[in-house]
Amino acid sequence: MLKNKHLLDWSCIVSKQMAHLSIPQAIGLATWSFGVVMTKSSSLTQVSQLIADINEEKPNTVRQRLKEWYQEAPAKKGLHRRDFDVSSCFAPLLLWVLSLLPKNVEDIALALDATSIGDKFTVLSMNILLGGSGIPIAGVYCQSHRARKLETSAGKN
Repeated sequence: MLKNKHLLDWSCIVSKQMAHLSIPQAIGLATWSFGVVMTKSSSLTQVSQLIADINEEKPNTVRQRLKEWYQEAPAKKGLHRRDFDVSSCFAPLLLWVLSLLPKNVEDIALALDATSIGDKFTVLSMNILLGGSGIPIAGVYCQSHRARKLETSAGKN
């Protein structure tokens, strides 16, 4: 149960804008996004601690719930767990962002960004460019070519 009024309000907004999501999926997305914005970090530990503090829960309980939100169905506890296909949120998110733009905006610019995380991953994101900022609306991460080569080489030994 969400005890923090701001988190509860945000969960209602996310649920309305992402109507295709189940209630647990919408609450998970709202909790994650709220925690990331408030902590200015995507660290599971930091987000879990913040949510635990404001929701009067144990940090490990929140941590497990947040992990299960993004894990594949077989890794989750319970009988009725399912995968979450984040790409199902791309179109609703784009429509949501567009609905928030001033009515006089006739053109928008999109940018594709590739950000490397060390030599392990590359994050590809699609962003709406507005007012000097990029609003991410879609993304995917890929294992980098170098990491795949190292993994393949290690597998031959």
